[in-house]
Amino acid sequence: MSEKYPFDVAVIGGGPAGLSAAVTLGRSLRSVVVIDAGQPRNAPAAGAHNLLGHEGRPPREILADGRAEAESYGVRLVDGAVTSARRVGHEFEVDVDGGETVRARRILLATGLVDELPDVPGLAEHWGTTVLHCPFCHGYEIRDQHVGILATNENVAHQALLFRELTRRVTVFLHTAPEPDDDTWDQWAALGIEVVDGRVHDVAGQDGGLSLGLDGFRRHVDALVVAPRFVARPELYTALGGTMREEPFGTTIPTLPGGQTEVDGVWAAGNSGNAMAMVSAASAEGVLAGVRLHADLMLEDARRAVLARRLPVR
Repeated sequence: MSEKYPFDVAVIGGGPAGLSAAVTLGRSLRSVVVIDAGQPRNAPAAGAHNLLGHEGRPPREILADGRAEAESYGVRLVDGAVTSARRVGHEFEVDVDGGETVRARRILLATGLVDELPDVPGLAEHWGTTVLHCPFCHGYEIRDQHVGILATNENVAHQALLFRELTRRVTVFLHTAPEPDDDTWDQWAALGIEVVDGRVHDVAGQDGGLSLGLDGFRRHVDALVVAPRFVARPELYTALGGTMREEPFGTTIPTLPGGQTEVDGVWAAGNSGNAMAMVSAASAEGVLAGVRLHADLMLEDARRAVLARRLPVR
């Protein structure tokens, strides 16, 4: 089916950013639809952190509460994946895989990103539990444990120092990273950071931790830090005429403060435009995008009212 009227905003993605924007817009009496494929980035995590008042709560519980809050303000929720989006005149049409098409005056892309892990067998199976990347999201839970760091780029020097703040037992596996510079070697030596040369061929679960296979031997760690490539989902944004931004760590949707993109009528919030945003930051970006979207629509409504008043009465 198709909606006979346009929503003010179609929010694509029902994570922290999308739902926060929807609540903000709903509280401003805007008509909003949230379309969500049900694939949150942090689904493997046992709990969310750095989110005041919700410390350690399972991510899906937080999202369930967010969906209920959005619905309480009249937001419509549609479960499904968006297959295409296009501009039709001054509005947009969004197709959902269940066959529904919705119309909206504005689009907010809160589609998050994909974590592209290093090509090592076994990493994906343990991602979000004993394979991790963020010391602020997961570091406290692995404090004082033996932490390995899989080095794949020059950022390993920074990673090693961050996790050394949480535990004295840090081992850097040089893997495919370039040779560290002299300053890095000096820092690692001074801090007692162990370094293992050679490529890691596989990762397997062992005794609650991980076993790493190298040439002719294996090493055990309690957790392994990796550096994923953060890739914002490009399909909808590029189809609407936008160009993705290449970053040293991946790709994002370029936005102005508040989420406006280079494509008129299209906004972005959360990890789609800010790969470093944790749940709390993504939520804040969603709120700000909702505020700016409401203001944008308000000005358009005022312009339309002025034009209508100036039209001759027949």
